[in-house]
Amino acid sequence: MTYVAVLGFGTVGSGVVEIINNNSFINKAGGELTVKAILDIRDFTDSPYAQLFTKDFDAILNDKEISIVVETIGGINPAYEYTLKALKSGKSVVTSNKELVATYGAELMRVARENNAVYLFEASVGGGIPIIRPLNNCLAANDIEEIMGILNGTTNYILTQMIKNGVSFEKALSDAQEKGYAERNPEADIEGHDTCRKIAILSALSYGKQIDSNLIPTEGITKITLEDVAYAQSMDCAIKLIGYSKKVNGGVYARVSPMMLSKDHPLAGVEDVFNAILVKGSATGDVMFYGKGAGKMPTASAVVADCIDIVKHKSLGAPFWEDGGELVFDIDFEDNFYLRVAAGDKQRCESAAQAVFGKVRWLDSNEKEVAFVTGKMTDKAFKEGVEKFETLVGSENILGKIRVLI
Repeated sequence: MTYVAVLGFGTVGSGVVEIINNNSFINKAGGELTVKAILDIRDFTDSPYAQLFTKDFDAILNDKEISIVVETIGGINPAYEYTLKALKSGKSVVTSNKELVATYGAELMRVARENNAVYLFEASVGGGIPIIRPLNNCLAANDIEEIMGILNGTTNYILTQMIKNGVSFEKALSDAQEKGYAERNPEADIEGHDTCRKIAILSALSYGKQIDSNLIPTEGITKITLEDVAYAQSMDCAIKLIGYSKKVNGGVYARVSPMMLSKDHPLAGVEDVFNAILVKGSATGDVMFYGKGAGKMPTASAVVADCIDIVKHKSLGAPFWEDGGELVFDIDFEDNFYLRVAAGDKQRCESAAQAVFGKVRWLDSNEKEVAFVTGKMTDKAFKEGVEKFETLVGSENILGKIRVLI
């Protein structure tokens, strides 16, 4: 019998308790999993698990029968404190907390190893999509060169509604909140922070060094309009929020930003709350992982799978990376870029675009604006070009800027 404590009885935590309670896992784990305690500051007197609740973390910490702690509190505090104490006491910890893993993953994995415990976090990226374990084990013979993915189901649902149903960003967000796909405060999703933490985790696991997610250039989808969607469709493209990282000399290049993807790109057809992650390995080439990236039961299933793995293998195959990763911001990697500009004087605006960016691809537009796609250029060259362009047309007239992969 393996006893588990669950910290946080929210969406994911309650799903974990439900899955463990309804399944024995004797055949898969070689023994039965049982939830012995649930920590939450709220009262659940009407819950069928009411007798398991406690508000005292020390009671869990000092219970020698509990060997696995499931942390689904989210955020940094008190999740970091509880996780650190649990690992130092020799208890293994399983989490779905991407912010904690992205910030303190290297330290927590080191503490786990020092205390003969395991720290697993399959559910922190991709919800129910297996990605951490395949990267750590199945693709271990590869040098991972590049990662590109749709890592947030909320933003993908919003963009899908804008593309397929022609609804505004505001209406699509409201709809996502009504369906339970978006939180009441959706900032972490729509501003790209959630995707940023996930690409930081995938990058650390793939390249071996922790990187500071707070330094990754991050742009969300709040500035995307139906006009942008229409221009993308005129180019046979779809707009997606993409987390991207690439191993480069001296460190890691990473970013989060909306992208216009050609319809024949593997990620372009990923819709609604689904996620997809494209991994380029030195031996395998491109490998894609696809599925529902969020939700109570998909995420909880990944958490319980980590618990089963601990029972079966203890430390076998546990992920590990070190501190000290460096982000690289200026590289020779080139993309095309889309610009939409309010044009009081359309001819002047077109002349300015050609003067700054050279030969561009003009998109069909109305008398009030112009839209075009630049030739291939580096991030640095595009940023400098935009600054020059703004001096000619006015920064207030720049209506949209999106990276293009065609």
